[in-house]
Amino acid sequence: MFPKSISEMSPTARLIYTLSVPVVLLIWLLPLLGVAMTSIRPASDLAAGNYFGVPSTFAFDNYLAVFTGTPLARYMLNSLVITLPTVAGALVLSTLAGFALAVYNFRLNILLFVMFVAGNFVPFQILMVPVRQLTLQTGLYDSIAGLVVFHIAFQTGFCTLFMRNFIKALPTALIESARVEGVSEWRIFVFIVVPLVRPAIAALSVLVFTFVWNDYFWATVLVQSNDVMPVTAGLHALKGQWVAAWQLVAAGSIVAAIPPAIMFILMQKHFVAGLTLGATKG
Repeated sequence: MFPKSISEMSPTARLIYTLSVPVVLLIWLLPLLGVAMTSIRPASDLAAGNYFGVPSTFAFDNYLAVFTGTPLARYMLNSLVITLPTVAGALVLSTLAGFALAVYNFRLNILLFVMFVAGNFVPFQILMVPVRQLTLQTGLYDSIAGLVVFHIAFQTGFCTLFMRNFIKALPTALIESARVEGVSEWRIFVFIVVPLVRPAIAALSVLVFTFVWNDYFWATVLVQSNDVMPVTAGLHALKGQWVAAWQLVAAGSIVAAIPPAIMFILMQKHFVAGLTLGATKG
């Protein structure tokens, strides 16, 4: 039923695996390597058509120019102001909703859970027109608050599904024994459930941070001014009106990818633990 591990395969299969992994990794990294090379390529090389060759000189000052000559720093600050409250709001709401769906047996429990699950299968592109109209009617269009509110709404469904399954896997004896001792439901949630699902919360924080930071669709649908534009939409604006400064776009893309990478490195231990929690028995 399950595939064999690499160590149990034949010597020929292990050799093919050993040789194919570096090749596949190189193919996967080629676009990133291309962007990295373009970020240190002078504008004269691009004007001369040297897109993929070795740069004539290494223009590391492109990274300085992207901060001094463009509003990239403002865009990144906007992304942080949008992403951090979204992560906090989605985690708080999903943990509370997951606790309620996992612990309490009420009449609409399964219906609500099915709604959370079904919401993850709705293509968010079809919501563009009604969401934009709603932001215009509520005064949230072209504002950081509008992006935060709608990102929280869209991320909470997946996060609730994730948290409900983790909380459902906890031993019910812990919660029942706490109730017998007279502990309130709120204290059970805060002091028993939340510490036990910390790996899941850490994993979700990395996922939601990456999803929201890298969002481009809603950043272009709900925002139009530079004052509130996040970095994903801002990078598109760096191309210029008449001449595309691809070296600045590439440098800005590398800089914009640093915060999610740092987030993953800092939370890597908890992220792996959260994804593998409950994968083994005993």
